[in-house]
Amino acid sequence: MLTVSNISLRFGKRVLFEDVNLKFTAGNCYGIIGANGAGKSTLVKIIAGEIEPNTGSIDLEPGKRMAVLKQNHFEFDEIPVLQTVLRGHHRLWAIMEEKDALYAKADFTDEDGMRASELEAQFAEMDGWNAESDAATLLSNLGIEEVMHEKPMKELSGNQKVRVLLAQALFGNPDVLLMDEPTNDLDVETIRWLEEFLAGFENTVLVVSHDRHFLDNVCTHVCDIDYSRIKIFSGNYTFWYQSSQLALRQRSDQNKKAEEKKKELQEFIARFSANVAKSRQATARKKMLEKLDIEEIQPSTRRYPGIFFKQEREVGDQILTLDNVSCSVGGSKLFGNLNFTINKGDKIAFLSRNTLALNTLFKVLWGEVKPYAGEVKWGVTVKMGFLPNDNSSYFEKPINLVDWLRQFSTEKDETFIRGFLGRMLFSGEETQKMCNVLSGGEKVRCMLSKMMIENPNVGIFDEPTNHLDLESIQALNNGLMEYAGIVLMHSHDQEVINTVANRIIEITPNGMIDKYMTYEEFAEDAAVQQRRAELYGTAK
Repeated sequence: MLTVSNISLRFGKRVLFEDVNLKFTAGNCYGIIGANGAGKSTLVKIIAGEIEPNTGSIDLEPGKRMAVLKQNHFEFDEIPVLQTVLRGHHRLWAIMEEKDALYAKADFTDEDGMRASELEAQFAEMDGWNAESDAATLLSNLGIEEVMHEKPMKELSGNQKVRVLLAQALFGNPDVLLMDEPTNDLDVETIRWLEEFLAGFENTVLVVSHDRHFLDNVCTHVCDIDYSRIKIFSGNYTFWYQSSQLALRQRSDQNKKAEEKKKELQEFIARFSANVAKSRQATARKKMLEKLDIEEIQPSTRRYPGIFFKQEREVGDQILTLDNVSCSVGGSKLFGNLNFTINKGDKIAFLSRNTLALNTLFKVLWGEVKPYAGEVKWGVTVKMGFLPNDNSSYFEKPINLVDWLRQFSTEKDETFIRGFLGRMLFSGEETQKMCNVLSGGEKVRCMLSKMMIENPNVGIFDEPTNHLDLESIQALNNGLMEYAGIVLMHSHDQEVINTVANRIIEITPNGMIDKYMTYEEFAEDAAVQQRRAELYGTAK
């Protein structure tokens, strides 16, 4: 068991946490959620011992081991990949180093022999003889091929380093596993592998993530940081979100009697418990929800943006056609022979193992990049809106948010402009902020305001959830589901893909796959997976 007792943390006059008391038990996965700046990563660092709280203590059961997913991707640049993973088990690695140092001594003494014998016994007890093969298996499962295991970390790409550091954290079956944004820079296939691994992990996991699909598939509890307090609730993120929204509606309903409210909550829990049967951790979560005291369900104090996309006019029959479109960068082929036509009602999620290929395709669709072969034909009724993954060029001038958004609006009235900023939680003095000093999340919310004010009938969204907090992601998800226009999107958020897209297009250097189905259906379809293997050259 991991216990957090009376933790408080202050930065000057700002109180981040106050008198926090928590217990984390084996067999459970706790998703740590909270608005941007609430202290999610700080809580993980306090538990890991990287930050000292003003008051309180962290107590890990004696003999238990804690592992942390490292955020510094350059820390092990000079270390071979396999050795980097082995270093994740600090005690085992220390024993291995001490053993090697002893056996390398020219004047090996009887005392050294006794110490070596002790170390060998400890090494065997920790299953040290299988350590390298276990580490190699972990790496292979995460897509790091055996030929790379002896290479230094600096020779790996950014997403490969993330996978190695993930293997490092998982290695040796730690009793407590701390993970801060583990899905960042991972492709969907690796995320699914991690979900499966954690669903069967029998020890304690604490995870910070903005990926709701991931949280839903791995979490048995939600650890909610709100107004300097931290509370633990049973269930996954979706249960927490839906139950807190229900409680919020009930609180505002003055006419509904207490008995009616209680019955509504009980019916909600029963419905959700039944649906949990489909999940990877079904049994444990279902039991928790059945035992849940409805007093635990409380309204959230979070503020959610209002994201509503409207069309200036409905798009015509001729929307978009790609005819044998191909593109390369630096002599490397990103995609080739793309042939497809967009139809009314399409909401398309584009997939690829190469993020650069998707970023480039979206720039081709927007007209920012020309393909080296093929033709892109847009219909005359199309009015596009674009949310790029790199929006820095939009925020170079030091102007306030009202003036910034006014650039993109045919209606120049300040009250009208402020209304759109207000939907994205910019109000009062915040609207006078200079746009060039905004955070990443604030810039994305501004770009969403821009798209809403432009009223496009085709929305192009390149990694739209980057930098957004869970509240904004949820609002964006709802907005995309309700949007009547065409959606072309690339996202790492599985929940957005699965709830919005009705068509999946995967692009590769050797061709494409185009299917009218949900992402879950796409991922589970045997014929689709066989075709993917053929296109990527991994078919057996």
